[in-house]
Amino acid sequence: MRTVTVVGLGKVGSLVGTLLSEIFSVQGIDKVKPANDLPFDVATGDVADRQFLYEMLSGRDAVVSCLPYNLNLAVAEVAHASGIHYFDLTEDVSTTAAIRKMAETSRGVMAPQCGLAPGFIGIVGADLYKRFTKLRDVELRVGALPRYPNGLLGYSFTWSPAGVINEYINDAEAIHNGVRKMVPSLDGLEVINIEGQELEAFTTSGGLGTMCETLEGKVDTLNYKTIRYPGHCKLMRFFLYELCMKNDRVLTEKILTEAKPPVAEDVVYVYAAVEGWQGDHLAREEFFNAYHPIVHKGKTWRAISWTTAASVAAVVEMVARGTLPQQGFIKQEEISLEAFMQTGNGSLYRK
Repeated sequence: MRTVTVVGLGKVGSLVGTLLSEIFSVQGIDKVKPANDLPFDVATGDVADRQFLYEMLSGRDAVVSCLPYNLNLAVAEVAHASGIHYFDLTEDVSTTAAIRKMAETSRGVMAPQCGLAPGFIGIVGADLYKRFTKLRDVELRVGALPRYPNGLLGYSFTWSPAGVINEYINDAEAIHNGVRKMVPSLDGLEVINIEGQELEAFTTSGGLGTMCETLEGKVDTLNYKTIRYPGHCKLMRFFLYELCMKNDRVLTEKILTEAKPPVAEDVVYVYAAVEGWQGDHLAREEFFNAYHPIVHKGKTWRAISWTTAASVAAVVEMVARGTLPQQGFIKQEEISLEAFMQTGNGSLYRK
């Protein structure tokens, strides 16, 4: 793998391209040329134009889609038809299902869900549960939050508003009492305490990726929840359901984006806990880290931007190195955390 195209150069895509350009020849694509100078070539065009995509991906080795969830499928289809590797950051379940079907006949890798959640949290969770001989509970939690919250929502849209809304509205997959099922998002509210800070966590869709399928019949409880400041879940339930804003996603995105613009100082919490038996004794193992903005190549990147970008860039590196399969669908829980951390981009998580 020598040439990689990055489609969508927003908050995350710009950094994905920047990180990958240190290893590969990168071509970026966006509807408009980014205001900031980037260390790789950028072409402008409409990604909804299939012919334009075919021309841009011709002769390339891989493509990474950093577009909103509803635009990923077209890129995946062109990548599949072109016989090149495909990666994305989507949390959308139906998009992933369609890509997985394509992977049955792909000439390259089809690897969606390579961001933070799904993505890195699945790699971490699998690293923990593989230490057990028999599982009982697997609980995965991630929160991307403003470090200094204000207002009742205590939130800032440092990540795609469309993606957040999609996670809040769609049902989530889980395993409860040993049964794999769909459960409502914005449900299962719990109190969580991180280093003395009281927070809340609640169910959102997509965070488990394919893990329910992987662990079906092997675990009593498996769930993913999003971490927020107290009161957020109640207010979002009111906004989306009592005010019926779930029926107009475009207006919902506009209102929330204007009300809660991105902030520079953010924090990403990643927490995973697994209970089960190691040999003949019951045990619990945990992973926790708080990630903050970093300076890379003289520019400061938000925590949510670099944790997401580094995750997908590390998976691209692993495919290029041959430490991951070269064809077909890749599940995040099949990726070794140790090998992930040994990549140049995965090592950012150590710092």
